[in-house]
Amino acid sequence: MDTVPRRARTHAATLARRLALLAAVLLGAGEAAAHAFPDHSEPRVGATLDRAPGGVRIWFDGEIEPIFSTIRVENDLKQRVDKGDARVNPQDNRVLEVTVMTLPAGKYRVYWSVISRDGHRTEGDFRFHVK
Repeated sequence: MDTVPRRARTHAATLARRLALLAAVLLGAGEAAAHAFPDHSEPRVGATLDRAPGGVRIWFDGEIEPIFSTIRVENDLKQRVDKGDARVNPQDNRVLEVTVMTLPAGKYRVYWSVISRDGHRTEGDFRFHVK
């Protein structure tokens, strides 16, 4: 004979599923907060510049790992136009930067990828235009 009523078993299973879902949501929120996301950049995302920049910088909202963080700049023909000296700024480990060649008028795309200090990767890209 069953000593635990069926309704109690169903309620306990439902409660267990809800607690598991709540734990997953809370743990997922903690992981998302640990990523380093861009705060702002020079040139700004989508900017149209009268003069070509000497480099590209992206400021992040958290510290990033120098060895695993990359940035490159390409023209519309997908040719690299940066000088290959991508780095995390030694005075501010929230800044990823690279110098660029003398850029003629045109459209450019910046590709970046960083690993935050706790090991989470974020990546993205943005465009800017030189008149």
